[in-house]
Amino acid sequence: MTAEQTDSVVERAATHAALGDASRLRVVDLLTLGDLSPTEIGTTLELPSNLIAHHLNVLESAGVITRGQSEADGRRSYVRLAEGALRDLVPGRVARASRVVFICTANSARSQLAAALWATHSSIPAVSGGTHPAEHIDPGALAAARRHDLALPPGAPRSLSAVISDADFVVTVCDRAHEELRTRDEGEAGGRLHWSIPDPVRVGSEDAFDSAFAELERRITHLASALSPR
Repeated sequence: MTAEQTDSVVERAATHAALGDASRLRVVDLLTLGDLSPTEIGTTLELPSNLIAHHLNVLESAGVITRGQSEADGRRSYVRLAEGALRDLVPGRVARASRVVFICTANSARSQLAAALWATHSSIPAVSGGTHPAEHIDPGALAAARRHDLALPPGAPRSLSAVISDADFVVTVCDRAHEELRTRDEGEAGGRLHWSIPDPVRVGSEDAFDSAFAELERRITHLASALSPR
């Protein structure tokens, strides 16, 4: 066995060891399609914060998860599955939806791109909205769409209250919108999906918008394969 093969086996063994606990498998199930804060994970699994911290440390040490700071509340972090960390071990989480609603704060970039990308991957209808909609779609988002041959829907950003219904499958793509809606709704973490995607408008560069686009496309490709029409 070569050194490269040995390293691969060691990495796989570490992943299996990290997943060899029922609570950690439940954490991975929760993170299959979206990001959650440690507090949200603890609330959903009904586990104390010290135990959640232990499980997350084990998963992070094995390269199964990564963490990022919230752009809204800097004291909060979000946990996500590391790309490709589970290879063929990703647990299945299948849901049904009649329509998908992508939400960010201004409805001027991430949620607009997400709804347009979704239309290229799924027949399930999708719309987007903002908790505090801007007056117009950000020029950087329009330019990114053109670079990737993506047609954004016409019209100005829309308010979330104007587009959402109780039957919608909701995906927040903005930390601020996610945290605002959780505070407002006081719901369970499993009530919607959250993707902690950095705001490209803050940076304003092509790289920032292309990075957000790539992350949205990766996640949408995954979700589209796990979401069936209702």
